[in-house]
Amino acid sequence: MKPDCRNRLVEVGTRLFAEHGLHGVSVRELSQAAGASISMVSYYFGGKEGLYAAVLQEQFACFDQIEELRQSGSGPLAVLEAYLRWTLQRHRNHPYLLRFYTSELTNPTGFFPVIVAPAINKVIRGLAEVIDDGIRQGLFRREIHAVNASLALAGMINYFFLSLLATENLISHSPEQDEQLVQQYLLIFTCGICFPVCMT
Repeated sequence: MKPDCRNRLVEVGTRLFAEHGLHGVSVRELSQAAGASISMVSYYFGGKEGLYAAVLQEQFACFDQIEELRQSGSGPLAVLEAYLRWTLQRHRNHPYLLRFYTSELTNPTGFFPVIVAPAINKVIRGLAEVIDDGIRQGLFRREIHAVNASLALAGMINYFFLSLLATENLISHSPEQDEQLVQQYLLIFTCGICFPVCMT
């Protein structure tokens, strides 16, 4: 068997699990698509569930980078801007991530509490700490709840990708527009959409 058999199974598993879910694809389909014998799924992963767990771990590993953003030494606004840029790149580099994200949130498997929820919590907690820092520094309003603000920011940028098929005739989803999107979302998040007179 080729030495890259394990990687090929993860690659094929990523696509097939993203398209059909954990229970919508068989070990036979996985092994055939990878050009491997059925026994290789058990050999490398202990079975289909183990392969699915490996796929989830690979997809959600990028969430660990939130700590690097938070510890960068930049001010709160710069970290929030970096988060938006990082999220755009995360979705561009991991095109199946959003499928796993929404699938596990709406129809969680046994891996949700051990892989998915901790990854999401790490990001929201990290953003909340940045926003709390901004509140302490007088950059953000004191009445803002940091977790709610974090969910709002994450929701904006993630929904941009989630709604892609429905909104492609309304707005460009081209990577060339990413920097403009970062600046627009940062402006909306930090200043809102009302003129100052509305903020009384």
